[in-house]
Amino acid sequence: MIQAEFANPTAFIVSPEALKERVVLITGASSGIGSEVACACAQAGATVILLARDIPRLESVYDRIVEDGGPEPAIYPMDLGGAIVENFTEMTERIESDFGRLDALLNNAGLVGGLRPLRLSEANDFTRLVRVNLLAPWLLTQACLPLLDKAPDPSIVFTLDQYAQRAYWGAYGVAKAGLDGLVAILAEELEGDHTIRVNGIDPGPVETRMRRQNYPGEAGGVQVSPVEIASPFVYFLGADSQRATGRIVCLRQLEA
Repeated sequence: MIQAEFANPTAFIVSPEALKERVVLITGASSGIGSEVACACAQAGATVILLARDIPRLESVYDRIVEDGGPEPAIYPMDLGGAIVENFTEMTERIESDFGRLDALLNNAGLVGGLRPLRLSEANDFTRLVRVNLLAPWLLTQACLPLLDKAPDPSIVFTLDQYAQRAYWGAYGVAKAGLDGLVAILAEELEGDHTIRVNGIDPGPVETRMRRQNYPGEAGGVQVSPVEIASPFVYFLGADSQRATGRIVCLRQLEA
């Protein structure tokens, strides 16, 4: 893992110009962490491209950003579980046509699919979960690299989950372990004269719809809300984290 000095991202205060004139693509932007980070990025001056499969929820996030006075975002509906290489190529061509470049990418979309032993995983379910949580983030990142190369300070961020890399988390846990490796390898390969920074954030337990689906008995309000952990994502997506790459940051550990 590349070691670089950086400020504590949990103490980062988002300013109205932290992401000014930056174009930021966020997956899983229709709810939870993705929607709150999208709104925070817009409040920091970024033009946000919202990617998810749920169009009504994307439109709701779009309306919220506009109503809050942020730059007009763009919506790009996509089901990462069924997307193929050509879909990602088409998307990047559209981004280049509309914006000319891409400054930052947040691979945030995730799908757990329920908790069960690996031995009981069905092949189709396992394949879809690995596709959504590992293959699709890589294919999207690969397709976006030429656009990121055109940006003066490009950044890639992955939402990680190290807690899930244990028994009963199935294909989701396997895929998240793969993302840890992807962050480390990609950061080292992209380090050079024109560095595309690559970092990962493990937010820990967060009060989201996905959390409620997997912990239906947990009382609401026990975990932190997505809005409370949005600022570290803005930090890594912006120029304030210019010296940081190859980092896997666990927010709960930093707060302890």
